[in-house]
Amino acid sequence: MKASEVRVRFAPSPTGYLHIGGARTAVFNYLFARKHGGKFLLRIEDTDLARSGQDMVQAILDGLTWLGLSWDEPPVYQSSRFPIYRARAAELVEKGRAYRCYCTREELERERQEARQRGEGYRYSGRCRHLTAEQRAAYEREGRKPVIRFAVEPGVTRFYDHVHGEVEINNAQLDDFVLLRSDGVPTYHLAVVVDDHEMGITHVIRGDDHLSNTPKQVLLYEAFGWPKPEFAHVPLILGPDRKRLSKRHGATSVGEYASKGYLPEAVVNFIALLGWSPGDDREIMTLDEMIQAFDLSGISKASAIFDEAKLEWMNGVYISSYDLAKLAEKALPFFAREFGWDEEEAKRQRPYVEKVVGLLKFRVKKLGDFPVVGRYFFTDPDGFEAEGVRKHFVDADVPQWLELLAAELERCEPFEAGVIERTLRDLAQRLGIKAAQLIHPSRLAVTGRTGGPGLFELFAVLGKGVVVRRLRRAAELVRSGAVPEAELAQ
Repeated sequence: MKASEVRVRFAPSPTGYLHIGGARTAVFNYLFARKHGGKFLLRIEDTDLARSGQDMVQAILDGLTWLGLSWDEPPVYQSSRFPIYRARAAELVEKGRAYRCYCTREELERERQEARQRGEGYRYSGRCRHLTAEQRAAYEREGRKPVIRFAVEPGVTRFYDHVHGEVEINNAQLDDFVLLRSDGVPTYHLAVVVDDHEMGITHVIRGDDHLSNTPKQVLLYEAFGWPKPEFAHVPLILGPDRKRLSKRHGATSVGEYASKGYLPEAVVNFIALLGWSPGDDREIMTLDEMIQAFDLSGISKASAIFDEAKLEWMNGVYISSYDLAKLAEKALPFFAREFGWDEEEAKRQRPYVEKVVGLLKFRVKKLGDFPVVGRYFFTDPDGFEAEGVRKHFVDADVPQWLELLAAELERCEPFEAGVIERTLRDLAQRLGIKAAQLIHPSRLAVTGRTGGPGLFELFAVLGKGVVVRRLRRAAELVRSGAVPEAELAQ
């Protein structure tokens, strides 16, 4: 296969946002194009003018950009190509491969009802297929506006699919399908074949739900005398309950995953493995590694199962290994949203946020977790973890220990992790207690939590003033017996 031969496309309909299923199709096409040094193209299938919106188009473009999937040529918009589709439909009429159908909705509905009464599936009868010129003229005088239907000939239609293998269908199962509606708007079948041909598409990689459309499109390629692209229909994505993925399984649009704090690299990695395997047990893969490994033979026929818990795990792995400066930049909007910072305040907080992110990045799964888990870095705890209170604030000497530690830390210079650790351990030795008897209550006193990053590094980031003040406040609360308890998110 020559690199110059490969041209693939992602062709969303802008009647909704970019969802995980569509994103997965885009990822597969992108990986295939990059693997073979080909072109990844974008086509906006906006023939449904009433339901297509520019805001949806922009959301799709933004979603692809967020995922890091760059297209190689300007997007093709079907809404600008109506004259081309009409000319192609007329060409098939001239060839005798299509015809004008003047049947009214009422006449077609009667055919459907008759088919139901016979217990048969409905297929158009072809009653307009052999109209005389006089009959057509009479219908025109009545004001009937025809559709253009493709004339399906008897026989068998065959094509090879890289996922399903050889596919064969008896043409008797197909009716004379509509190519052009009475208002001049093309149907999906006509538009997709014309566009794929004119865009030079060599491989059509799309969802399994389009497999049933392919025989009709193969017939169109043959009628036009055009070479067919190669096909690969990828499996559907199901939820953990093995039902088709929907909003009840969680966020389904790419924009929602971005707003929940997932990293685009993790999302691409995750959805690439929904129905495709690199042939080994690898799960965490860079984009370059996926490109090198991607092959249509690795796509499974079986439906893929979407498990957001696994996506969370994978996102956590990416967060833990992410470049710190870039991670802080991505996390900053989540802190700003949580604490109500304006742009200027967010900019001022940026260096401090990087320190916080550096301490917490091994303890979170999503960017949105940072300000929740690390709230105590920005505001005094309004409660203390209930289990910790019962475990670490019960000793009668705790208030005194906290006050002594506060006094020692107040004199601590410089206020750095190593110096803080020596100060605490020296105090514990003088008091004749284990260091842990100081470490656990002081962590609870300062953060309100029993767990978290390294205590001494944490204190250094919070700063001397904050740490000393919170230690003394906790000592007063414990002594008074008025410690507020809280169930805190971990």
